[in-house]
Amino acid sequence: MTDEINYSNNPLHGVSLKQVVTELAQHYGFEILFAYLNINCFKTKPSIDSSIKFLKKTDWAREKVEAFYLYQYKSLPRASAEQFERPPRDRIVPPEQLPGPPAVLSLEDAERLREKRARKAAQHDQEKSRRPTPGRSATPTRQVPPGNDSDPWAKWRK
Repeated sequence: MTDEINYSNNPLHGVSLKQVVTELAQHYGFEILFAYLNINCFKTKPSIDSSIKFLKKTDWAREKVEAFYLYQYKSLPRASAEQFERPPRDRIVPPEQLPGPPAVLSLEDAERLREKRARKAAQHDQEKSRRPTPGRSATPTRQVPPGNDSDPWAKWRK
């Protein structure tokens, strides 16, 4: 009993990583790809071959580029929560969702997005620092073994 999943509606179905990177680089350029994705292979001596070599070795970066391809270049609507948990190549796109024209991106928009992400991360860090860590008391207490207080290693030297 096999479940045949139809991936043919996914714009990544049958498209190589080289083709994805080539289309993105030709349409947006490496500078905008770095500004939006923050992956160094698009900044330091960028080329299609070196980017592909890095992306094939690094799953998180490849998935980030593939998601960018789907939702910015192909202008698909955001995936459902269930589908978003999957890697972009394994997502099933409903038949009524068709790819649209590539999104218009600029370096100014990328800077605003980066600032927004930085504010959100700072807010998250601030909220995290206010919460007590589970399993620990608010003020750490040090337990001193009874007996010889001057030698902290006394109980292990027996």
